[in-house]
Amino acid sequence: MLHKTRGVVLSTINYNDKYMLVQIFTEMFGRVTYMVSKAKSRNTKVSKSLFSPLAILELEVDHQASRDIHRIGEARSTLHLYDISGNMAKTSMTFFLSEFLTRVLKDANDSQLLFNFLDQSVQILEMTDKSIANFHLVFMLKLSRFLGFYPNLHDYTVNSIFDMMNGEFVTHQPLHNHFLNRYDSRALARLDRISYENMHKFIFSRQDRIIVINRILEYYRLHLQDFPQLKSLDVLHELF
Repeated sequence: MLHKTRGVVLSTINYNDKYMLVQIFTEMFGRVTYMVSKAKSRNTKVSKSLFSPLAILELEVDHQASRDIHRIGEARSTLHLYDISGNMAKTSMTFFLSEFLTRVLKDANDSQLLFNFLDQSVQILEMTDKSIANFHLVFMLKLSRFLGFYPNLHDYTVNSIFDMMNGEFVTHQPLHNHFLNRYDSRALARLDRISYENMHKFIFSRQDRIIVINRILEYYRLHLQDFPQLKSLDVLHELF
């Protein structure tokens, strides 16, 4: 059955000489795998060039619940990522977020609110002319709300310890080993006030930014299964 839906491209992999597989988080069906032809011809309605990381697309898809891999009848871009493709920092950020989302949204169900968040975030990344050094921090923190384990960063007090199992600050060291020391907890607490609107105003040292992103990723690993190291993270550490 044919359906019209919007989607954000997560990743692409080569399937064989003729086809590639595209992972897309769709507005209607959640995460879906689609088979796309690599061939170029005048009759091709779906160009493989559309499927760049985090591209936002309008799709007409042949979707059947019994299938693991689906087909795309038509596709077109709804937001041309001119600045992302021409800006090294934004391009690197996009590749990191693409890899991150491919891992994180592995079991995500369909969600209108989640898709809207992804769509809005990509638009902000494309259009902003301010520093994006903290963009991924805001993104990962906000995304955790949709996945059900958003941390409570509001109750920080001096010398608090962040309990990563329960997602909150505590005054005494937990009985388990999954907590941050006081220095790392203080760095994490700064994210309570950060947003896309004010992210350019927050100044982190390179070391503190590395600490924060590594701790957020550690937090994700505690709450999600099978979340490996991200290959694109080192590039971000070098750029920001």
